[in-house]
Amino acid sequence: MRAGRVFAYGATAGLVADALLGDPRRGHPVAGFGRAAARVESLLWRDDRGRGALHTLVCAGGAVGAAALAARAVRGRPALAVALTAATTWSVVGGTSLGREARAIGGALAAGDLEVARERLPHLCGRDPQALDGPGIARAVVESVAENTSDAVVGALVWGAIGGVPGLVGFRAANTLDAMVGHKSPRYRRYGWASARLDDVVGWPGARLTAALAVVSGGRPAQAVRAWKADAHRHPSPNAGPVEAAFAGALGVRLGGTLAYAGRVEHRPVLNGESGREVRGSDIERAVRLSRRVSALALGVCVAGRLVAGHLVAGRSAAGLSGVGRSGSERSDARLSVAGRSAAGLSGVGRSGAERSDARLSVAGLSGAAWKRGRG
Repeated sequence: MRAGRVFAYGATAGLVADALLGDPRRGHPVAGFGRAAARVESLLWRDDRGRGALHTLVCAGGAVGAAALAARAVRGRPALAVALTAATTWSVVGGTSLGREARAIGGALAAGDLEVARERLPHLCGRDPQALDGPGIARAVVESVAENTSDAVVGALVWGAIGGVPGLVGFRAANTLDAMVGHKSPRYRRYGWASARLDDVVGWPGARLTAALAVVSGGRPAQAVRAWKADAHRHPSPNAGPVEAAFAGALGVRLGGTLAYAGRVEHRPVLNGESGREVRGSDIERAVRLSRRVSALALGVCVAGRLVAGHLVAGRSAAGLSGVGRSGSERSDARLSVAGRSAAGLSGVGRSGAERSDARLSVAGLSGAAWKRGRG
């Protein structure tokens, strides 16, 4: 079974498992990776970019290396390869848990229970919930759903299509390291620099695909494109900006503005400010549904892209092998033809014109038979 089909079957099965079961409740591999990364940090930490880069290399590189060894162990065994891809996909995506947490907060807001909504918000994002009212909590949830659609689902699928199981694991490792040490606190401003930059790089393609799919599936394509083009570049994150702007336009709401994180305040640009309205609690459900549509479309795009790329590579390989065979035959024919002409020239010395012509026809016939044998 080709690698494209392994990814197609495995990624689809993994997303179905996530939809039916959510995240593994015990022994979650991502949680295990986080504990290991924290242990490495305790050994390496210094207020230094070089130490932070080493931390990123050890953690992300180790995870990718282990995934590559696992993928190699099942190479040539299609059923095991599909199972490994499915299990890995299920472990690294989190669309169902994202929607579940968002809906729980939306339900608390609908019931008028602001305290419960504040208690649950840290499960979804790092905002200071005590500084937020109902619309502020709803806006934080919609922004988190938008950003995490890229981080928790689409980005992983993109890198799975590119690199198989190591790609899935590498993306999740980079994203987890950024969440752990990539923020601009005094402790991690230097140490977390490498992890933050790595996450920016690996998140780039998934964020653009997420934004594009939000445009085509959100119901307001013109508004989504306008918000993306006008506002995304003003966001401090190169990847969250396009996603949140496209979601804002697709949902017809305003995102961004003043945010509070653990005692510090950020004033972010307003996204879709000209056309959008204030976020309401009911918009959380709309954002979750949009996230699900984007995730399903992303699976289709990534599977199709992986299959097409596999066919192209296979076609070029076949053409290259065929070309090598033809070149060998042509070289053999040339050698036979030159030898034949030489023999004809030698045998023609002292012969009549008719005899020399007969000799050339005879050599031409032998060369033609040899060419046919070579082509066969």
